[in-house]
Amino acid sequence: MNSKEQVPIALVTGANRGIGFEVCRQLAQAEMTVILTARDLTKAETAAKQLLEEGLTVHPHALDITQDKSIQELASVLERDFGRLDVLVNNAAVFVDWSETATTADVQAVHGVFETNIFGAWRTTQVMLPLIRKSQHGRIVNVSSGAGSHGDPQFGLTTNNGSVASYGISKAALNALTAKFAAELADTGILVNAVCPGLTATTPDMEETMGAFPIEKGASSIVWAVTLPDNGPTGGFFRYGNPLPW
Repeated sequence: MNSKEQVPIALVTGANRGIGFEVCRQLAQAEMTVILTARDLTKAETAAKQLLEEGLTVHPHALDITQDKSIQELASVLERDFGRLDVLVNNAAVFVDWSETATTADVQAVHGVFETNIFGAWRTTQVMLPLIRKSQHGRIVNVSSGAGSHGDPQFGLTTNNGSVASYGISKAALNALTAKFAAELADTGILVNAVCPGLTATTPDMEETMGAFPIEKGASSIVWAVTLPDNGPTGGFFRYGNPLPW
């Protein structure tokens, strides 16, 4: 086995900023080769440049997870360049206005939320799965949220008068999708888990106004699931390594 085959290959969607960007940094710091993706190639290249300047191994690529062609094209590049994929982090997501409720939501706009948050992760996993099956330690991590849980007392499905409805419902669906993939792949050695990164300060004021944790902590929750041992859990929903009800 040559050195290229020994280095884990990790793909992170929606990774040009925020939690996705920090996940790329932490995975690359863990000596993985990271495929940093964004819908806009220029944004991916700009983000990757920063990590490359830190001495990390990162490759920028365009990826629109709402478009089958875009996913297939990237899968072909990974097949050609690496022959496999070890890690898929389905991070790309669409958020909605905090005031949105089930009774007031624009259902047409809800389609757009679901197209990224659930169907995008679903189609990306399907397309990348043949490459992940070639890995000896395949990992699929779906970045979910306490908003999709009955068990989150602060932002869960039954809190805050039902706000951010379509986002929460899409994340509950993502948790269900995680369980289905994990059950189907149980005998393959591929671990499939959903992770809530917790309330994370993706903007500078969030730590002060909302008590959000630094973005490094939220990203580390996701990296924990990526780096699970082969006998680790699958089909679960976690935050900071601890199981969450959903």
